[in-house]
Amino acid sequence: MREFSTEVVAARERFALWEKFSEESHMPNRLRSEHQDDFRAAMRVAGLGGMQVSVASFPHLEVVRTPRLVRRCDPEMYQVDCVLSGEVVLSVDGRETTCQVGDIVLVDSGHPFRGQFRAARGKGSHLIVQFPRALLPLPRSTVQRALAVPISARHGMGATFHGWLSNLNARAEEFNAAEAPTLASVTVDLLASLLGHCLEAEKELTPESRRQALRVRICGFVEQHLGDPDLTPGTIAAAHGVSVRHLHAIFADQNLTVAAWIRDRRLDRCRRDLADPLLLARPVQAVGARWGFTSAAHFSRAFRAAYGMSPREYRHAAVSGQPVQASSTTLHGWSKTR
Repeated sequence: MREFSTEVVAARERFALWEKFSEESHMPNRLRSEHQDDFRAAMRVAGLGGMQVSVASFPHLEVVRTPRLVRRCDPEMYQVDCVLSGEVVLSVDGRETTCQVGDIVLVDSGHPFRGQFRAARGKGSHLIVQFPRALLPLPRSTVQRALAVPISARHGMGATFHGWLSNLNARAEEFNAAEAPTLASVTVDLLASLLGHCLEAEKELTPESRRQALRVRICGFVEQHLGDPDLTPGTIAAAHGVSVRHLHAIFADQNLTVAAWIRDRRLDRCRRDLADPLLLARPVQAVGARWGFTSAAHFSRAFRAAYGMSPREYRHAAVSGQPVQASSTTLHGWSKTR
């Protein structure tokens, strides 16, 4: 994990420092800004094997990847930009498009482009993923049709992909080197599924890519509906157009049934609420009901089995600063222990 800010040097040196860091962390481009005399910018970069996820904030910036730069240095990378604030005007092959907040856009290091990154309230913010072209399970000729085309992250598969990236960036420090290949694989499978849908090229995806993408969509659906007591494997399968048997097969490597996984996610949400000092006035039974436990007795038994004490005892220990059992957390269904 690397964190970088131009404010560590004098104002007149900041833009040059940004040029150097962005070339080292991403790819060589020509940069220009209306704020070159005092370029205040910051970036947080997390590496996941050959993939990296970063969040950058900066004022107006023009980025140009010229044909000469492509010939001189092509790292053979795809770069995905999720616009968090501001907007991007992107030009590829004489075609210009504008990407707003909530849009995802893709560029190729082997293809010239020009981007105008316009800030909102002084700075624009972007979530950027860069990875080798070889990792994406789609032909490059197919992917070229998606370059510089805005894809909405406000709903559907775009929202699932954006949520996955945001979670990945927020939890980057929790992962070890052994987990990086799996996380990178899931990321490119999700992107491939998103591009395949947008380009009507799903048939070009591998079965594994489709399975991974469906699994993340299902996990996102479950997280959004944990408080619904009617959330069951049957309702999940129906919402995604698959059989219950196929749903269980998708999660077969988790060493938990789908119902048990839902229960564990609910218990973890309850645990967090019980440990929150701001929620002390909320009755224990209400905490359980909020996350889908309609029976107070069942909630108490399940909680004790998971954490070795009743919900009330756990709350008392947590707010008193006593040691409590660590919890199992998941990033859209990929389990790990905190």
